[in-house]
Amino acid sequence: MASSDMKICSLCYEDDDDGSFTDAVEWCIECEVFLCTDCEKHHKKSRTSKDHKTMSTKDYHELPRFMQEISNQCRDHKKKFDLYCSFHACPCCVTCITDKHQKCQEMKSLSDVLEQIKSSASVQLLEKDLKDVKESFEEIKKYLKSMMETSDIQKQKAAEKIQSMRKSIDDYLNKIEKDILDDLESKQSKLKSQMNALLQQLTQRANVISQLQSEFSKMTQYATDLQMYVGLREIEKTTSQAAEYIEDLKSGGQFDENNIEVTISSEVQSILKDVKIIWRY
Repeated sequence: MASSDMKICSLCYEDDDDGSFTDAVEWCIECEVFLCTDCEKHHKKSRTSKDHKTMSTKDYHELPRFMQEISNQCRDHKKKFDLYCSFHACPCCVTCITDKHQKCQEMKSLSDVLEQIKSSASVQLLEKDLKDVKESFEEIKKYLKSMMETSDIQKQKAAEKIQSMRKSIDDYLNKIEKDILDDLESKQSKLKSQMNALLQQLTQRANVISQLQSEFSKMTQYATDLQMYVGLREIEKTTSQAAEYIEDLKSGGQFDENNIEVTISSEVQSILKDVKIIWRY
C-alpha cells in the first residue's frame, strides 16, 4: 500500500520514466492506489474497476492511521487475501497456505467471514460500548469539575474560618495582654508604695541620727561631765535602737531584690507548637 502522506498518482508514477509526477485526487479503496484526474476517469470506465469505491485524497488522509496501514493484499506474497485462518485469526493469500498455514485446519473463505460485517451484532455492540465509555468519561469529567468547584468553595469557607479564628485569637490575646499589663501595673505600684513607705521610715530615722550627730558634736564641746555622762547613755540607746532596726530590716528580707518578671505558662507556649490544621479528604 502507498504511504499515508503520498499525494501523487500511483499509476502515473509507475509508468513515467522521466521523473514527472501527477497530483492524485482520488484513492481507490479496493485497488489501494492513488489516482489523478485522468487515471480516475479510466478507472471508472474499466470493466474490472468501474464498481470500485473511491474517496478523495483529503478524506483518505483523514482516516485513522490503523485503517491506512491495513491492506487487502499480503505483504509477503503481494497477492490478494482470499482466506482466513481461524486458528491464527489472520487473513491469508493462497501462497500463505503452503508457506505458513499447512497444518491449519480451520481455513475459511475471507468473503464469508467478512460478509455483512458492518451490519453484524458485534458492530452494533461495539458502537454501544463506545457510546457507554464516552458517556462514562463525560460523567467522570463532570464529576471532577464539580469536585474542583466544590473545592474552591470549601477553600473560601476555610479561609474565612481561619480569618475569623485569627480575629478571635487576636481579641483574646489582646485581652490577656491588657489583664497582664494591668496586673503588672498593680503589682509594681504596690511594690513602689511599700518601698516608699520604708524609704520614709529610713529617712526619718536617718534624720534622727543626723540630729544626734550634731548634738553629740556640741556635747563634746560644751557639755559638763554629768551632761556628757547622761547624754552618752541617751545617744547610745538611740544608736543601738537604730542599729537593731537596720539588722531587723536585713534579716527580715526588706533589702532583698524584688524583680518584676513575667512567666508564660507552658500551656500558652504550646499554642505556637500545637496549632495544626487537619485536612479531611
